[in-house]
Amino acid sequence: MLNNGGQLDEAYRPLPSLYLAMSSIWFISASSWTLITWRRNRHFQANKLQWTIASVPLIKTLQLFLSFLFWNSCFNSQICSLWMSFGVYITGVLFQTASFVSFLLISHGYCIMCEHLSIQEQRTTAALGCLFYLTLIGHRASVPYFSALLLLNYIISFTVIFHQISQNLLALREQLGVIEDDDIRAMHDAVHSKYIMFKKFQVAMQLVAIAETLIYINMDDSVDTFWVRLLAREWAQFCIFMYIGWTFRSQDLEPRFSVVPTIKSKKGTTIPPIYSVEMDAASFRDLCCHEWHIGVPSSITHGENPKDCVLVIVQQPCSRTDTLDNSLTP
Repeated sequence: MLNNGGQLDEAYRPLPSLYLAMSSIWFISASSWTLITWRRNRHFQANKLQWTIASVPLIKTLQLFLSFLFWNSCFNSQICSLWMSFGVYITGVLFQTASFVSFLLISHGYCIMCEHLSIQEQRTTAALGCLFYLTLIGHRASVPYFSALLLLNYIISFTVIFHQISQNLLALREQLGVIEDDDIRAMHDAVHSKYIMFKKFQVAMQLVAIAETLIYINMDDSVDTFWVRLLAREWAQFCIFMYIGWTFRSQDLEPRFSVVPTIKSKKGTTIPPIYSVEMDAASFRDLCCHEWHIGVPSSITHGENPKDCVLVIVQQPCSRTDTLDNSLTP
């Protein structure tokens, strides 16, 4: 940072303006994302994944603003605060960790393929997130061997992400095949929308992997081009994350997009619970089957006779899979 005269190198002079401009861009994006998510979740849907993703640009905004304060005080006040640099360090680590945790949640299909992650998926995500956080701290602190550990963590994380994306794409292709074979048009658009989302996310993760590889192997420590490399890295992060954020933003989705099982089934392709039958009260009293949700009459309009109401019973999504398994058992 210091030149031979003990003064700050003038090559760092563009940094305050650069950090201020990028923090403003991230702040506008984070504010817009948070406002849209709040309005949509308030009136239409409650999606925890979107709130999780919304936290990432907020952390990035804080990191860039602290970086601006640090470099601005260094040049204008001749004071480089240790605590300010520590804040930049911590928020940078938190940003990268939160980003990868969000990528892992999306790859598992959280709030897209299932309502909740399984216990194993929760443990895998938590373990990879903690290891990534610790190895990143060690790498930035120049602790011996932590660069190799961070590289290993990157390989494991990307392997898990791409494997889960492939599994979800395969499951969605199978669901689309069953829906088209049975001519169930009601669920086609919703399942196809999820398929397109995961295809876009797969492309985004490939770009992230390429960007992280280029950053890792970059050995250019030239001070004169530091701000150029910083600008390229920040714009790459912004564009990639905005692409992912736009893909999984709060929006008016297909009516049955949120029809998902509580957790993903491991027995095979699970068709969303879209089958229903209608029966009168007499048939309903004689029904006894644990594979069906026992329904209640729909809301009765004023002056309507309760005896004329129709009962709707929805089959569990696992029923079809269990029936197929039993039929194949010798």
